[in-house]
Amino acid sequence: MHTTFMPKAGQVERKWYILDAAGKPLGRVVTEVARILRGKHKPIYTPHVDTGDHVIVINAAKAVLTGNKAEQKFAYRHSGYPGGLKKVSYGTLMATKPEKAVMLAVKGMLPHNRLRRAMLKKVRIYAGSEHPHEAQQPEVWAF
Repeated sequence: MHTTFMPKAGQVERKWYILDAAGKPLGRVVTEVARILRGKHKPIYTPHVDTGDHVIVINAAKAVLTGNKAEQKFAYRHSGYPGGLKKVSYGTLMATKPEKAVMLAVKGMLPHNRLRRAMLKKVRIYAGSEHPHEAQQPEVWAF
């Protein structure tokens, strides 16, 4: 009789991957990032265990927003005080802080629980093509 394999947090081998966002739609890039962070590309994937890998996103400033999303899609935040809702359009966000725009999109695609905090620590986003993670020997993720 075989028992079902359940990975423990310490048993997971983590790799490093690079995703190039240049010229690709933001949503397509971010869904792939979320998939890798969750570990859905691995045969040991388990929903309640963080089995994902580290992801480096480069050229975040060159990601594309399709349609009218630059003007019509907004990123919201709230100060916690009455009337403290602030919103900024994704076009403005991509122009000023592309790393934050990508991070917010990734954050929204991960489960809304403790696992999300652990998974978000494994993503690094850079507006340009330079990154300081050569020592980790990251592999290029083609999608």
